[in-house]
Amino acid sequence: MAIDDVPERDTPDLPDVDPRGDPFLRTRYAVPPRPVTFLRRERLIRHLDGALATPLTIVNGAAGAGKTLLVADWAAGLGRPVAWFTTDAPHLRPGVFWAYVLRALHTAGVPVPAAVGCPADPSRVDEGLLNRLAAELSGPAAARRPAVLVLDEFDRVAAPETAAQLDFVLRHAGGGLRLVVVSRTEPLLPLHRYRAAGELTEIRDAELAFTAREAGELLDRHGLSLPASVAHALVDRTGGWAAGLRLCALAARESPDPETYLKEFEAGQSTVADFLLAEVLNIQPPDTQDLLLRVSVLERFCPDLANALTGRSDAGPVLHSLHQRNAFVQHLGHCWYGLHPLFAEILRAHLAMRHPGLAPELHRRAARWLKGAGFLPETLVHGAAAGDWDFAAGTLVSDLAIGQLFTGLRSAGLDDLFSRMAPDATGPAPELVRAARDLAHGDLDRGPARLERAGRQVAEGAAPDPVAARLCWALLEVLAARLTGSPARAERAARLAGELRGAVPADLLDRHPELTALLLTHLGSARLWAGRFEDARTALTAAATGPEGASTALPRQDALAQLALIDQLNGWPGRAEHKASQALAETARYSLPGPPGTGMERLVLAAVAVDRDELDRAQELLDEAVTPTEGDASHDPVALAGRAVATVRLLLARGDARAAVRAARPDVTAEVPSPWVRGHAALAEAAAHLAEGRPQTAAEALREVPLDQPACVVEAARLQLAAGRPGEAAALLDALQGAACTGPGVSVRAALVRAWNGHLTGDPATARRWLTTALRGARHGHLRRPFVDAGPWIAPLLDTDPLRGLAAGWLVTGSADVPPPPVPPVVEELSGRERDVLRRLARMMTTEEIAADLYVSVNTVKTHLKSVYRKLDVNRRADAVRRARDLRVVVPRPRRGAVPPPAPPPGHPARGGGGGPGRGGRSQGGSTSAAAPEPWEEGACTTRSASTATCRTR
Repeated sequence: MAIDDVPERDTPDLPDVDPRGDPFLRTRYAVPPRPVTFLRRERLIRHLDGALATPLTIVNGAAGAGKTLLVADWAAGLGRPVAWFTTDAPHLRPGVFWAYVLRALHTAGVPVPAAVGCPADPSRVDEGLLNRLAAELSGPAAARRPAVLVLDEFDRVAAPETAAQLDFVLRHAGGGLRLVVVSRTEPLLPLHRYRAAGELTEIRDAELAFTAREAGELLDRHGLSLPASVAHALVDRTGGWAAGLRLCALAARESPDPETYLKEFEAGQSTVADFLLAEVLNIQPPDTQDLLLRVSVLERFCPDLANALTGRSDAGPVLHSLHQRNAFVQHLGHCWYGLHPLFAEILRAHLAMRHPGLAPELHRRAARWLKGAGFLPETLVHGAAAGDWDFAAGTLVSDLAIGQLFTGLRSAGLDDLFSRMAPDATGPAPELVRAARDLAHGDLDRGPARLERAGRQVAEGAAPDPVAARLCWALLEVLAARLTGSPARAERAARLAGELRGAVPADLLDRHPELTALLLTHLGSARLWAGRFEDARTALTAAATGPEGASTALPRQDALAQLALIDQLNGWPGRAEHKASQALAETARYSLPGPPGTGMERLVLAAVAVDRDELDRAQELLDEAVTPTEGDASHDPVALAGRAVATVRLLLARGDARAAVRAARPDVTAEVPSPWVRGHAALAEAAAHLAEGRPQTAAEALREVPLDQPACVVEAARLQLAAGRPGEAAALLDALQGAACTGPGVSVRAALVRAWNGHLTGDPATARRWLTTALRGARHGHLRRPFVDAGPWIAPLLDTDPLRGLAAGWLVTGSADVPPPPVPPVVEELSGRERDVLRRLARMMTTEEIAADLYVSVNTVKTHLKSVYRKLDVNRRADAVRRARDLRVVVPRPRRGAVPPPAPPPGHPARGGGGGPGRGGRSQGGSTSAAAPEPWEEGACTTRSASTATCRTR
């Protein structure tokens, strides 16, 4: 129950006037009313309920923070009398203060007997009165139901002796008094003692700030039904300041478009500005007003920086006092301060009116002070705000911080900052920064040209710090070389960078570990493109194992991803998977964005999934690795080549050789072709030619395969064997004997090629021995795909001991579960006569019947059959028919119950090729001849790769 609900007692023992002889003002001890739009905030009410459990409660906040209305709302809903005293008099002396306190207690029904007395002297209060008051409050009745006293606007009480007297009464009241102090400033009470004893409840400015949800409810109270995003934006701009929100809501209610008003209102020309200027700025002394206006151009400031902007030397005490008085100056710690964001916005507008043209000079002074103090980000911001682009760009270069445009830590901010650089800034530092931005965006039209221009200017000595400028140029040159596929250019720039490092202070290099990490990563990528895998591994490992931290997270991620790609290309899928997973986790540690568009880690993981025959998973990973677009920073050769290799592997595994050929050559503009990219493209083309029955053309394509890439060589050997060239296949494999750095992804495939060769040459012991080697090598990493690609010959062998045991559990789970091998391609086009023989095999004709039907000798038929068996990679008639049906190679599935037509007798016109009714010609009955295509041959398929047939019309 609030004071308004309690009838004022007749207090004949108290005078009707205060010690000065002035009548008591009832408004000073009445609980303030709440406006109809007031929003009750339960979280703060619950916190204030702690005031009933602790002797002292402090509600401390800036002007308009909502302190008074909060406590008034709490008091009104408390359900018991509350003594309220608003200490709003400018010079409230002790006698007057205590007279009002006693009046407030009497009015609230607190039993303070006449014996306690009342001050008669405005300037002092008798100590005995305070003793008697404390003793009365500490009585048994008071202890059971303590008196609640609220002192509002306590910041007006400037006399230290009054605060000391209040502390005395509170400490000696023995739990009979609950004091709630509402103040803009820190009250002159020994808060540390209450805090240490757990006898203090505190609500500060930060807690008083409105949340976005509360702001939305407040807008609703004002009749404004707006999207939640508007409330969020308004809270961000006002800092949740209660008065600012209410004033904005009132003004928006009068606007024809409230939503637009709240989004775009000009702080300097609003009722909010009027409030803050009147309540905060204009009550300060002129020199303090000038300080506030000048520091408004800063996000944060310390006394020395404020002195640099104002030309004074006493900013420290002034700032401390402003903070203590909650004058919208926030203490950020370590002697740094900041202005409330809305207050700063209003002050900047006021500065422009009072001192036109002063802001750029203030930014210039701030930039130079901040540079001397070593605060690089803020130096750049204020240099740009001053329009001094030569200074800003020169600072970025001389500090060797140009690499931060590529590290994700401050990349977006720096890119946005220097996007506004004036065109007339044409020195070497601005040109270097422009080139860096272009290269960061993958702009290979403007970036290299600007870099070349900057290099000429640096070489001519135009840079203020030539060593730093040359080192920054070298970094960008290595990056440009990476993006343009120029390994030699990268090596030259890297050597120059190594020479320059010795001339740079060690502490400067230590502050920017990203410079070294980026240099090594770009150099390693250029070497990787050139196929120098071990040299690339050296540089990339140095980058990946360098200093850790947010500044090097993205280069380390990039290096790890490329190391994973090297392992995958060398046949180490397990190692590749581990490094790719490390790369994915690297930037997540620091909540940094990954390099946009590359997704090289996922490309590697997709290739590993193909090796394990997890094709759907591989497709998912490829889809997650978003395709780079033109102008993308990740549009570099290695990233695109890695995507091409992974895509080709998946397409070949799915039997789409033509699509694999199209994907095998990425759209890369490079000064030097990559041998491994060329090799994988040649392999894809050879596979496509084989699938379409052109072994000779396939063999010609394989000439492009580089002999120093083991993975490519092994696949080339497999394709040579498929093309019927066992000698060439063996020679390729023999050349790889003892090849270093190759893992099971290569050795398993090599063993399978040798096993297949043993099978084809009728050497089952050799086939079994090499198949055993392959199974042992593949078992740990579950490399299933090489066995699926091997062909149908492998299934019977896998179903024998001891191979069955080696394959059990990961490759097969039993004879019935042997994975269905793909139908290997026809390695050579079937001739017309071979097709005739094959058709007759499907009709279950004997060799003699076929010979008679085709008018050839039995030996000739046998010769054709051997050729058909070889081309279809089978050993028996039934397998040849089944294989041909799977491939749809001009072989019909005979109709149930069909009987092969009898051969024409000797002398029949068909045997002479005439047009009679026999097989040699077409009769009126429509019987077909050997020369004419059978009905099922129309649009017949010649071949297909893997397990999916590809049809084409003959």
